[in-house]
Formats: sequence, structure tokens, C-alpha cells
Amino acid sequence: MTVERLLLLSFVVFSIGLFGVLARRHVIAILLSVELMFNAVNLALLSLAWDRGLLVGVILVLFGIAVTVAEVAVGLSLFLLAERIRRTTRADDLSMLRG
Repeated sequence: MTVERLLLLSFVVFSIGLFGVLARRHVIAILLSVELMFNAVNLALLSLAWDRGLLVGVILVLFGIAVTVAEVAVGLSLFLLAERIRRTTRADDLSMLRG
């Protein structure tokens, strides 16, 4: 595959993730969409690093994967906490400003 095709694939995956964040109301679906967006950025960074022969890009992608894993852990723990307290998983109902 060429770099242009990989970047196009990355753009498509990022767009799907962005649409999922904006269109969904369920917290798990929003977290999955954010995961898609992180993976699209990692794919773009890795394809550009591979094209130019830079090892730094691969190391940055590994750090990006670590950040993604941490985001999943924090997101899942917040989801479980909100579900226990509010008894709902809809993003509209989880606003802490409404008391």
C-alpha cells in the first residue's frame, strides 16, 4: 500500500469515529468512537514514519497505544461509577450540573 492510501484510510476511520462521537448517546459507543479516532491517528503517524524511515514515529505510536489503553481504563471506570450512581449509561443523563 502506498502512503496516500494509508492516509486516506486513516482519514476515513477518523471520520467514522468523529461521527460516532457526535451522533451517539450511549457512553460505551462514544468511548469506542474515541478509540477509532486514536487508532486513525496512530495509523497516520505510523504510515508517515514508515514512508520516511523514521524510528521515532514507531516509538510515538507505541506511546499513543499506551495512552489509548490508559484512556480505556479510565473511561471504563468512570462508566461503571456513573452506572452505579445514576443507574443509566446515556450521555445526556450523566451531566453532573443537573444535580
